Amino acid sequence: AQIGEGTVIQPGAFVGNNVSIGKNCIIHANASIYDHCILGDNVIIHSGTVIGADAFYFQKREKETVKFESCGRVVIKDNVEIGSCCTIDKGVSGDTVIDEYTKFDNHIQIGHDTYVGKRCLFASAVLVAGVSRIEDDVILWGQVAINKDLVIGKGAVLLGTSAVGKNLEGGKTYFGAPAVEAREKWKELAMIRKLPEVFEKLDQLTKDA
Repeated sequence: AQIGEGTVIQPGAFVGNNVSIGKNCIIHANASIYDHCILGDNVIIHSGTVIGADAFYFQKREKETVKFESCGRVVIKDNVEIGSCCTIDKGVSGDTVIDEYTKFDNHIQIGHDTYVGKRCLFASAVLVAGVSRIEDDVILWGQVAINKDLVIGKGAVLLGTSAVGKNLEGGKTYFGAPAVEAREKWKELAMIRKLPEVFEKLDQLTKDA
């Protein structure tokens, strides 16, 4: 491993073979950085986080489930902070990348070969499946789930507990499962709240007919 000047690795942290860590980083106690991972300068990794575990990449066959090799890396660029108990899987055929100035809360899962852009903010319990692309300045609030092979456009905001099953344009705020533009979802919820009143009126009209 190569460790940059001013970097602090606290007791109990694990750093694997051929790892590169830049200058002025902090690797907190009991964090694990697997082989071949690359961390830039001023990176903070909090306790219990695992960087570079194998991808969830299997094939079911008639009598067995075959594990495929994960041949990529995790690359974390400068000024990134990763909270406690996060997991970032290495790529299968390419790299999983977390770009500059992005900040993660605790308990976040990033799947293999995913790209997370610059200056993103992910709140607690966000889940991003493999081979997704999260562009710059995206905000994902708590418990947001992103399906595989999707693109979330620059500057998009996903409100808490939303689930995404298709590509989303940037510069908009989304909510719901499946996620749609937040204003449309709030209108839909308001209409749903009126349904008991509507059914009551229909029932009365039927009785009066």
